[in-house]
Amino acid sequence: MCQTAPYCTIIAMETTNKKGAFIWDLVKFCLISLAIVLPFRLFIAQPFIVSGKSMYPTFDNGQYLIVDEITYKLENPKRGDVIIFHFPNNTKEYFIKRIIGRPGDTVAIVGGRVKITTTTNPDGFYLDEPYIQDKLTDTEPVILDSDHYFVMGDNRSASYDSRSWGTLPKDLIVGRAFVRLVPFKEAGIFPGKTTYTTND
Repeated sequence: MCQTAPYCTIIAMETTNKKGAFIWDLVKFCLISLAIVLPFRLFIAQPFIVSGKSMYPTFDNGQYLIVDEITYKLENPKRGDVIIFHFPNNTKEYFIKRIIGRPGDTVAIVGGRVKITTTTNPDGFYLDEPYIQDKLTDTEPVILDSDHYFVMGDNRSASYDSRSWGTLPKDLIVGRAFVRLVPFKEAGIFPGKTTYTTND
């Protein structure tokens, strides 16, 4: 038991002050962390887990990606980019596909290969797609409106894409695949990125 009441009071006050300072420091730390992490998470990058086999062998089921959400606010998506977007028929769902056709393009599958016709290349050209493992079924030409893209999965025979549900409006694009984190042996920046050798 304490022998001097004033001394006990001082000790109690010091303990209370330390607890209060610790709680306030913890609150400040949480607020600062939220101020840094939340905008980054909402506007710059977000995680995405691949579900399904539509992008195999480039991406497999369960792989963990970080999506770059800022680039397409500054520039237009490029042909060959791997993107994550809201499915047009149900915007609560997210899909991952590759951009094949851009606004103004005419896209068709001819002789089992993707043929692109543009204003600068009216004779058209075929995409060189070494990641494709199966021959494609020929399709009728599709002319893309402004701000619309034609997207396809790399696993063409198992991909539900623009061949089935139509073209993708730009405003439904979330961003591009920026980093693959899992599996660690395949980790890297801009996974699946390809640059087509065309003059468009």
